[in-house]
Amino acid sequence: MAGPAELRQPPRPRWLFLRLVVPYWNSAGKWKVRGFILALLLLTLAQVSLVIWMNYWSRALFDALEDRSLSRFLLQLGTFAVILLLTIGVTALHMQAKRWLQLDWRRWLTAKVLDRWMAHGHHYQLQLTEGEHDNPDGRIAEDIRVVTESAIALTHSLVYSLLIFGSFVDILLAVTGSAHLPGTSLLVPGYMVILAFAYAGAGTLFGMLLGRPLINATNKLQTAEANFRFGLAHSRECSESIALMRGEGVERQNSTAYFAELGRRWYRQTLGYLGIVSFSSGYGVLLPVFPILVVAPQYIAGSMTLGVLMQSAQAFQQVTSALSWPIDNLAELARCRASADRVMSLYNDLLRLEEQVAKPQEHRINLVQSNRAELVLRDLCIANPDGQILIEGLNTVIQRGERVLIAGDPAVTTSLFKVLAGLWPWGHGKVWLPAGQAISFLPQRPFLPFSSLQSVLSYPLPADTFAASAMQQALECAGIAWLASRLGEVDNWDRVLPLRVQQRLGIARLFLQQPAWVFIEEATNAFDPKGEESMMDMLHRELPSATLLAISFHTGLEPYYQRKLLLNRLPQEKFLSSSAPVYALRET
Repeated sequence: MAGPAELRQPPRPRWLFLRLVVPYWNSAGKWKVRGFILALLLLTLAQVSLVIWMNYWSRALFDALEDRSLSRFLLQLGTFAVILLLTIGVTALHMQAKRWLQLDWRRWLTAKVLDRWMAHGHHYQLQLTEGEHDNPDGRIAEDIRVVTESAIALTHSLVYSLLIFGSFVDILLAVTGSAHLPGTSLLVPGYMVILAFAYAGAGTLFGMLLGRPLINATNKLQTAEANFRFGLAHSRECSESIALMRGEGVERQNSTAYFAELGRRWYRQTLGYLGIVSFSSGYGVLLPVFPILVVAPQYIAGSMTLGVLMQSAQAFQQVTSALSWPIDNLAELARCRASADRVMSLYNDLLRLEEQVAKPQEHRINLVQSNRAELVLRDLCIANPDGQILIEGLNTVIQRGERVLIAGDPAVTTSLFKVLAGLWPWGHGKVWLPAGQAISFLPQRPFLPFSSLQSVLSYPLPADTFAASAMQQALECAGIAWLASRLGEVDNWDRVLPLRVQQRLGIARLFLQQPAWVFIEEATNAFDPKGEESMMDMLHRELPSATLLAISFHTGLEPYYQRKLLLNRLPQEKFLSSSAPVYALRET
C-alpha cells in the first residue's frame, strides 16, 4: 500500500468523468436504458412539434379574429383542444421517462461507487490517505443525486433549446423576411433573427454582471446556514453533556448568534436579488412586447396580417429563450459540475487505493491465508501512513486456543489489530492468518446498527440465523438478561444504552456467534474491576476452545492469559526508507 505521497494525483481533466458514467449506457440493462433514452428523445421532438403547431395555430386564430370569421374561430378552438390534450399527455410521458432515467442512473452509479467504498475496508483506509474525498457519504448520497438529476435535465433542456432554435429561426426568417434600416434604403435580411441575438446577448451580459453580487451573497448565506445547522446538530449529539453541565443557556446564545449571522447574510442576498430581479422583471415584461413593436410598422403598412404579427412575436420569444439557455442554466451547470468533480474525486481515490494494494511493493504488509490453525507474524514492520515506523522486527506464533494479552504503546497495539483485520497495510512483513476459521474483532465501542436487537446480536449475519433462545442465553451470560424482552424492538442502541451495556452487548454477540479467534480491544474498560473479572471468567467458560488476543492495560487481568506481548514504539523517529532493523518486541 502506498502512503499519502503516492496517492497524490495531478488535476483530473473534466472529461475523465465520462469514464465513470458512460459504462451505464452499456450496463446489464443497456437495452432498456437505450429504449428510455430513445423514448425521451422522441417525446422531446413531440414537445417541440407541439410548440411549433401552437405557433401556427396562434397565427390562424388571430387571422380568424381579424377577418371576424366565426366558423374559422370555432375550428381553431377545436384544434386548440387537441393540442392541449396532446401536450398534457406528452408532458406526462416525458416526465415519467426522464425521472425513470434519473433514478436508474443514480441507482447504477451509487452501486458502482458504494461497492468500491465498502469493499475490503476502503471506507476506513480512505480516511488515512490524502486526497479530495472528504465526506464520502455525502458525495454518494447527495452529489450522485445532483449529477444524475441535473445532467439528464440539462441535456434534455439543451436538446430542446437547440431544436426550438433551429425550428423558430426558420419560422422567423419566413414570416418577417427583410426590412429597410430606418431612414435608409439599406435592406437588412433576417433582421428579426439579428435582433433576437442582440436581445438575448444583452440580457445575458447584464444578467451576468448583476448576478455576481447575488452569487457571492448566496455562497456566504449557505455557509451561515451550514454553521447554524452544525451548531444545532452538535447540541443534539452532545445533549447529555450539555444537560449535565446546565449549558442550555450558552448553547441557546450560540444558536442565536449563528442565526443572527444567517439573518445578516439573508439581507445581503436580498440586496443582491434586487438588481437581478429588477432587471429580470423588465427583461421578461419587454420580451413579448418588443417584437410586436418592431414588426408593427409592417402590419400597419399592410404587408402582414395580424396572425403573422403574433406568430413572428412568438417565434422571436422562442428564439430568444433558446439563446438564453446558457445564462438560464448557469447556476445548475456549476452545481452539476461541482458534484461531478466530487464524485469523480472520490471514485479516483478509491481506484488508486485498489491499484496500490494490488501492486507488489516492498512497503506493504502481506496477509496470507494459512492452512494451519495458528497465527504467524514474520518480520512484521508496522508504520504510519506517512511512512514513520511504529514497530519493526515483530516475530511470533499464536496457537489455536491460546490466551494472549497485548500491552504497550496504544498506537502500536491498536495498529497491530488493524493489521490483522486487513485494515492497516502500511509497513512490510508477512502475516499468516488461520484459514477457514471464524474471526471476530471486538473494538472498544462495538458497532450497534439502528435495527432490532436481534439484528444487533447476530450482526453481520442475518437476524434469523440464531434462535431466540440462543440469543436470550447469550444476553444472560453477558449479564444483560433484562434486554431479552426487547429482542424484537428497533432502536438507536448506541444512544439509549450506556457504554458498559454496549460492551456487554458486544460480548454477548461473541457468546452467540462462537468464533474460533477473538481479538478484543479494551472492550471491558467501562466495567468495574469485579465486573471485568467476572466477564473474563464467562469468556473462558463460554468460549473454551477459542483463541483470545486482548489489548488491555489493566494489570489485574494478566492471570487470565497464558502470556503477554509488550509492544513499544521505536525510541526514535524512523521511516520506511531506512533499512536498519530495530527490535521493539519483548515477550513475557
